[in-house]
Amino acid sequence: MKDVTPLTEGWTLRHGQDRLPAQVPGCVHTDLLAAGVIPDPFLGLNETEVAWVGRRSWTYATDVSHDSRHERTDVVFEGLDTAARIVFGGRELGTTRNMHRTYRFDVTGPPGRLEVHFASAYTEAEAVRATTGDRPNVYPEPFQYIRKMASSFGWDWGPTLVTAGIWRPVRLEHWSTARLASVRPLVTVDEGTGSVEVALQVERTPAGADTILLARATVAGETVETRFDGDEAVLRLTVDRPRLWWPRGYGDQPLHDLDVTLLDEEGELDTWHRRIGFRTVELDRTADAQGSGFTLVVNGERVFARGVNWIPDDVFPSRVTPERYRTRLGQAADANVDLVRVWGGGIYEDEAFYDACDELGLMVWQDFLFACAAYPEEQPLRGEIEAEARDNVVRLMSHAGLVLWNGNNENLWGFRDWDWEPGLAGDSWGEGYYLGLLPRLVAELDPTRPYAAGSPWSGSWDHHPNDPDHGTYHSWEVWNRQDYAEYRANVPRFVAEFGWQAPPTMATLRRALPGENLAPDSPGMLHHQKAEEGNDKLNRGVARHFVLPEGDFDRWHYLTQVVQARAVAAGIEHWRSHWPVCAGTVVWQLNDCWPVSSWAAVDGDGRPKPLHHELRRVYADRLLTLQPAEEGGLVLAVVNQAATPWRTVVTLRRLEADGATVSHSTHEVTAAPRSVARLPVPPGLVPDERTAKEFLVADADGLRATHFPVPDKEFAYAQPSFGIAVEPVPGDGGKVDVVVNAHTLVRDLLLQADRLSPDAAADRGLTTLLPGEQVRIRVTGCGHVTTDDAAAALFCADAR
Repeated sequence: MKDVTPLTEGWTLRHGQDRLPAQVPGCVHTDLLAAGVIPDPFLGLNETEVAWVGRRSWTYATDVSHDSRHERTDVVFEGLDTAARIVFGGRELGTTRNMHRTYRFDVTGPPGRLEVHFASAYTEAEAVRATTGDRPNVYPEPFQYIRKMASSFGWDWGPTLVTAGIWRPVRLEHWSTARLASVRPLVTVDEGTGSVEVALQVERTPAGADTILLARATVAGETVETRFDGDEAVLRLTVDRPRLWWPRGYGDQPLHDLDVTLLDEEGELDTWHRRIGFRTVELDRTADAQGSGFTLVVNGERVFARGVNWIPDDVFPSRVTPERYRTRLGQAADANVDLVRVWGGGIYEDEAFYDACDELGLMVWQDFLFACAAYPEEQPLRGEIEAEARDNVVRLMSHAGLVLWNGNNENLWGFRDWDWEPGLAGDSWGEGYYLGLLPRLVAELDPTRPYAAGSPWSGSWDHHPNDPDHGTYHSWEVWNRQDYAEYRANVPRFVAEFGWQAPPTMATLRRALPGENLAPDSPGMLHHQKAEEGNDKLNRGVARHFVLPEGDFDRWHYLTQVVQARAVAAGIEHWRSHWPVCAGTVVWQLNDCWPVSSWAAVDGDGRPKPLHHELRRVYADRLLTLQPAEEGGLVLAVVNQAATPWRTVVTLRRLEADGATVSHSTHEVTAAPRSVARLPVPPGLVPDERTAKEFLVADADGLRATHFPVPDKEFAYAQPSFGIAVEPVPGDGGKVDVVVNAHTLVRDLLLQADRLSPDAAADRGLTTLLPGEQVRIRVTGCGHVTTDDAAAALFCADAR
């Protein structure tokens, strides 16, 4: 039986004439940080102080002894970042130039010193650029010339911290006769019968060249065995009426152990284990009266995807543990998310990420790693890209949650709209990957899943790549230039990216910018704002709705949070109300990789912004939303994504700012399962915007929608008045209830719990109260809280 020895101890990092202790897995930056050589690049302006690290070459080393009874010993690197030369016992084993691949080298023989010499990623990228010629991209960094996490070169939400190191585990594998070199499970369901076809390839030692090999596979109580034909074998298992894996909100997520064993006549040689789920997934791109769709269909059920985009959770991804994956993805699930798109400028994530998604019922849309650049199709990149794609398709295809392979992020769009085409003058730019190589590889290796050429992509060059009527659509004009009300201007078939910025929470800012007198344009705030004209866009977004506060950072911070939450909610409510024409929204973005002003719902320290709470509301199975009607007036959309009908009574109230009722009515409404019912608002209930003091409220089953016809700065708010009480939760000293009783209209009340304690969290975000209403806010992790403490952490939009 194969033996495995992890190589995690005894590593050193050469820094000039010194050798520093090194952690493996890890990277140069984390080792230098642990040794006190560099400051924390996430704090203040320190990012600029450590830029030299990415320009240097580095060497990791450890002594390896392997007293093994086996015929062969390999050293296996699951991830090397990136351009490396591997030496063992003074003998060069090989070179690497791809962060996203696994590498294996034969080290059979006497013990020796294992050294991994990393060149600067800049040096490697510039050498490739000199060979292939220059290509355009959206940032002045050479990320498309090296198969490395593109965002480590910086992005409009991320720092430029160009890493190097052994970023994933490394181990010795000792084996004899043969080993499992590739295991590729194809899981399907047809008319109630589950099928698992397992394609195997082995590698043999010279002594095992003629050995008769057997393979055995077991799943859900079924076992089959077969004999190898040369170095390949296929096992086929059938499971009668298996329980199906469903996305969260549609059913359960049963997972089954799939075990494969390689044997010869003397016994077991190697084993392989994964968990699989039985389900079918299709992508319906059928043409219709509105254009051509983009609807995920799981187990025959058409799904409105409630999605978020995922970026690497740390610019140093070796620091992301399984527990951290579980926490962050748990935050997605808590926000009623059912799809996570792994964006193409990051990494193929660790197995722990996909395991958590399988268990939580989170569908995974997986980009191949191309983003916002023209990529040469010549060598040495083309061979690396094919090997990388093969490696990761096979590695990830066992996961039930993985529902879509996607060729790239924004490159087809960029070719057409970002002035790439004239400058390229016929040079390759990646089209051959997205429309040729990658779909062929997916069809060969994983035909059980759909493939899309890119995001956005209309399905063919017959339409503009970012045509809202065809395929996937990215909505960025709104954030860049317009008010968020413009999200209602169209009904795309699937919105794969859109979003609005806000700063991190206050506790995160105080940790990241210690001692700074915080202001929107203070040095640290500007440094931790990477978007082009980011603060100008934040201010424009606020100024369209509120008087822009001058010299009041707390108020500015709160209002940017409000506008972010309102903007994203406006888009989702509009697009959900037009299901099934629109079949999904994927918010940019769930998470951050460091403390930064960004589009994230969860900031770089893992603290939810108000947007996270708002996602929980607008992504819930049942949603009320008031929308402008095409023919004028308003319509109430009763959105029901649940499996059962929603029969309810809706109360509509036309109110004045002081809470007085102008008119009201009640309506019985039924929304069928997975559908939207639309109720025109009677004309007598539509607020008169000329008065600047009327608004509309819709209530049903504890859910509420509001419509204010004019911006906040034009609305005739009374000075907000509310009472505050703090009630300890019996039996738990770490929890309190902050109880707010509204005496007037209180719009978008927010308790910023992190102002009470960095570890505190509230169970709700923005809340609008009518006069006489009460809200109870549960706060955890806060310790003792006084009424004055709570008052200082409470904000509302209608405050003067």
